[in-house]
Amino acid sequence: MAGHAQVFWLFGLSGAGKSTLACGLAAALRAEGRAVLALDGDRLREGLCAGLGYSDAARAENLRRAAEVARLATESGLTVVAAFITPREENRATISRIIGPDRLRFVHVTAPLEVCRARDAKGLYARQAAGQLPDFTGISSAFESPAQTHLALDTSAEPPAVTVTRLLAFARAELR
Repeated sequence: MAGHAQVFWLFGLSGAGKSTLACGLAAALRAEGRAVLALDGDRLREGLCAGLGYSDAARAENLRRAAEVARLATESGLTVVAAFITPREENRATISRIIGPDRLRFVHVTAPLEVCRARDAKGLYARQAAGQLPDFTGISSAFESPAQTHLALDTSAEPPAVTVTRLLAFARAELR
């Protein structure tokens, strides 16, 4: 399939819908014949980033490693769909520096904190409320809204299938 390799980096709070959208986008692109590498924060912490904690420094290292993998994948011609909280502007600047701004598209996946808390598919908000997660992004650890992003998607405003369709349209345009 024609087009250049690109990284679509979905970021936002836990429960905003990053993984759901990333899975939908990766599946749709694969169905169109694209070679896609999906990178997910939870999955990387099971292997490549196992042992890293959740301090700001550990989060920065987790994201640096993910960005290096994404860069290597694009250099091999793969389209990358990444889903990471990516809480700070400094993190996003580092990712852009590693991957290169010409191959990177940031997608801010948003939902009100109350919606993220209600979704709580992994039980993280409940664990944070019980005092088990002291460095929880968006509550006890900062999440900085982006100064700029290529696309913002509010997952509380429409059904996931509609949001994935909008994300796919954006990705197709960028991959031309």
